[in-house]
Amino acid sequence: MIAESDSRQASKGDDVDAVAAPTAARRFIAAPPLVPEQRLARREGLPLLTFVAIIILAGIAHLTGAPIFISLALLATGLAGLALHLHARRSVHRTAVLLDETTARSRAEIETLADRMWEMQESEERFRGLIDALGDLVIHRDRDGNIVYANKVFADLVGADHRDLAGKTLAELGIEVGIVPDAAFSDHECLSSTDVAIRTPGGPRWFSWIELSVRDKDSGAASHRAIARDITARKRAESSLITARERAEFASQAKSRFLATVSHEIRTPMNGIMGMARLLADTSLSPEQQTYVGAISTSASALLALIEDLLDYSKIEAGRFDPEPQPMSVREIADNIIELLAARAFAKDIGLGCHVEPDVPQMITADPGRVRQVLLNLIGNAIKFTDSGGVLVSVARARTETSDRICFTIADTGPGLRDEDMERIFEEFEQADGTSTRTHGGAGLGLAISKRLVTAMGGTISVSSRLGQGSEFVFEIPATEATEAPQGRQNALAGRHAVILSRNAVEADAIARTIRANGGTAGIAATAAQAASLANGCDVLLVDAAMEESDGRLLKRLRLSGFSDCEAVTLIAPTDRGMLGEFRASGYATFLARPVRGGTLLRVLLTSHAPALAQPQPEKRRAPALRTSTGRQQGLSVLIAEDNDINAMLARATLLKAGHRVKVVGNGKAAVEAVTSAGHKHRFDVVLMDLHMPIMDGLDAIAAIRRHEEETSVPPVPIMVLSADSQEKTRHAVLAHGASGFVTKPLDPDALVNAVEGQVAA
Repeated sequence: MIAESDSRQASKGDDVDAVAAPTAARRFIAAPPLVPEQRLARREGLPLLTFVAIIILAGIAHLTGAPIFISLALLATGLAGLALHLHARRSVHRTAVLLDETTARSRAEIETLADRMWEMQESEERFRGLIDALGDLVIHRDRDGNIVYANKVFADLVGADHRDLAGKTLAELGIEVGIVPDAAFSDHECLSSTDVAIRTPGGPRWFSWIELSVRDKDSGAASHRAIARDITARKRAESSLITARERAEFASQAKSRFLATVSHEIRTPMNGIMGMARLLADTSLSPEQQTYVGAISTSASALLALIEDLLDYSKIEAGRFDPEPQPMSVREIADNIIELLAARAFAKDIGLGCHVEPDVPQMITADPGRVRQVLLNLIGNAIKFTDSGGVLVSVARARTETSDRICFTIADTGPGLRDEDMERIFEEFEQADGTSTRTHGGAGLGLAISKRLVTAMGGTISVSSRLGQGSEFVFEIPATEATEAPQGRQNALAGRHAVILSRNAVEADAIARTIRANGGTAGIAATAAQAASLANGCDVLLVDAAMEESDGRLLKRLRLSGFSDCEAVTLIAPTDRGMLGEFRASGYATFLARPVRGGTLLRVLLTSHAPALAQPQPEKRRAPALRTSTGRQQGLSVLIAEDNDINAMLARATLLKAGHRVKVVGNGKAAVEAVTSAGHKHRFDVVLMDLHMPIMDGLDAIAAIRRHEEETSVPPVPIMVLSADSQEKTRHAVLAHGASGFVTKPLDPDALVNAVEGQVAA
């Protein structure tokens, strides 16, 4: 058994040396040798023969006639010795048996203990092997930072033998990991973590270093046990992401600068085109010339809309879009957009109508500019893709227990969309028809921008459509801080019955909805015969001017078919205004301009005696009436600093027509000289400063003028910046440099005059 155990010991010892780090050699304690019974018998055989000989001598003595006491003494001695010998032999035998049992038990316990130690050693070696297989670094350091133990992975990483690492510090190996101060874990454990760079023969590698610092309660010894995992791949990915982000940001900034530059270069000549076309339209032109001027304005407006889309997309993509909530009227915005786009619809001979439900709030808090932009995009697209029928805009209120929202619905009778088109229609640069032979142009940004604008305002946008049956776009925004509409409007037209005669079903439907929503009744007819069947009870007749003849024969026929006592109102397009006198002579009491505003419709229908038809007179602009200290009225003295001759001519002509005095200079240096050299009596009231000019640009000129005003203690002159760059950062920059206001090109004559006069009034 011992030899077998020794053999197993030797084989296991070899395995330990071959697999693991240095450990204590396995040792066995030899059991004491056992005493064989044969050796005990030989050792005690002599005393036994002696006692037998004594007994024999006692018998011989008795036979030879020796005294009896001698024979008895010898016999007693022999028997006593024999008895003692037998007793001793039994004791020795029992001792030998007990010793044999104890030795066997000790041997079994020793072998069991040795097996357990071997198993523990094997478990430790397997655990260390597992840690090494994972590739993690394991380091144990003492209180002074000296390495007590480091696994093979760490040794291979630093290019050293693991047996040579004991006693060294990490600093000696070029690894910067400090020791946690004793105060940090005097009464508790301290877990620290950091990212560590380690130089290796294959280059630097990064490790996530997690270290547990503890103090033994009994001995007070401190130790630092760390495990570190390789995160080089993650660090490289993070570095790549940072580099990619920086490149993307730089590309985005470059794109924004490019778009701003391009838009400025395009807006500058477009400002001249649009402005001069408007000035030309105010002169005496023949109808043919008016048509040509209108075409110029329409083309310039389309180009301007495309530029606005590109700039808006750039700003939103760069994350610089911030809504500017303020009180706004939903009805007013909807009606204004409809009137603005009516010319496009009428040019295609399609209808355009708007209906606002009576319960829609009078005012809400939202960004009116962005709401207007979304409506322009959606309604403009609907008009562009609709060739027959029309476009109906509906505004309603969707109120629940938890939300209050305004819902805008734009429905058209266009070609509709396929299911796959509806999934991508709100993506950038996507169009329903993306082929090179598509009928309708555009950059494919309008809907993408609209979606981002609506989302930024806390709303939603969606589309539903069936191919060949039109589309319906719906967007909702929160009705924040809603001001309720006046009470009683829902029944304002109670008892009124109207008949609408028009071939334009969309506009007629919008008018009928408004009448019904306010308590009245309405019927729609496409022909005079259909209208005759609705004459019973009618008190107001609305007739599309496109169906009427110059002599009013349609109205006469309707009077004969049952509409003799009702009031007649004609629905005219802007191009029909020249026939108002003939309509009045034919018997029409008043007119409604298409597309019909809901508020105007209610006002006309609620008026008992409508005003007679009259030819609208163009509004004449009056020069501002500013009074001096002596009470004399005069215009403003305006300095224009503009290097583009056409833009300068446009601004000069606009302000001269408004009654102001104008001086024009071609660069910023000349503007500074004109302002600083002017005497108190000839001081300019307003300065219009272009942003980009030769010799000295607008910002430097503004700064020079403000410095002069501070040095001479004169009141600051209002300076309005003229720029085609409409980005918010540009606006903020010029205001920070001392400008009083900002006017975006292309210049709108009315807006320019209002801005100039507003600076003085303020």
